[in-house]
Amino acid sequence: MGTVISVRYADDRYPGGDLSAGIESFHAFSFGEFYDPDNLRFGAVLACNEERLAPGAGFGEHPHSHTEIVTWVVEGELTHRDSAGNATVVRPGDVQRLSAGGGVRHVERNDGGQPLVFVQMWLAPLAPGGAPRYEIVHGIADSTPYALPEAGAMLHVRRLQDGERTAIPDAVYAYLHVVRGLVVLAGVELGPGDSARITDSAGLEVAADEPAEVLIWELGPDRP
Repeated sequence: MGTVISVRYADDRYPGGDLSAGIESFHAFSFGEFYDPDNLRFGAVLACNEERLAPGAGFGEHPHSHTEIVTWVVEGELTHRDSAGNATVVRPGDVQRLSAGGGVRHVERNDGGQPLVFVQMWLAPLAPGGAPRYEIVHGIADSTPYALPEAGAMLHVRRLQDGERTAIPDAVYAYLHVVRGLVVLAGVELGPGDSARITDSAGLEVAADEPAEVLIWELGPDRP
């Protein structure tokens, strides 16, 4: 069949949040009140949400279960607290991962004085349940992919200069999200908030038309 690429643009995302509370959200997949049976997941990826929180705004304590939650801060600082006793501040360049396991509750806030923007991605674990787990990796480098074996996935962070190219991993599924800048994939220009869902990727590259930052998930096959 060969490689298949499905491009989703930022303007196609479902808007959410509560502007009166200083929260603006954009959902790339079916989420909350925006139910779309044809857009529930791609491989292990269940959600890719861009969240914008004004100073002092945030999400009060709420539960999660059977989900791997990976957060990438674009600008500002994210304060995280959870029922497993973790309390951290996540900054640009950090990867935060919360494995919800059989159940965990957490709080996410912008306790700083500047606007906060972060991308949060939810992935389905290979096996449900278990104890919650938490990890934060500070200042992740482009050359060091972040392994998420609980979901059979690998996150690649790519910061590209104008004209620079980088390979899309050869994989059953690959999911690309543009954080900032402009890139070209298979002749299609993608900007901030745009994404590409790639099936059977082989020999693909993405090139920067200007300084850019992209997140690329390397994903295994579907599971039952």
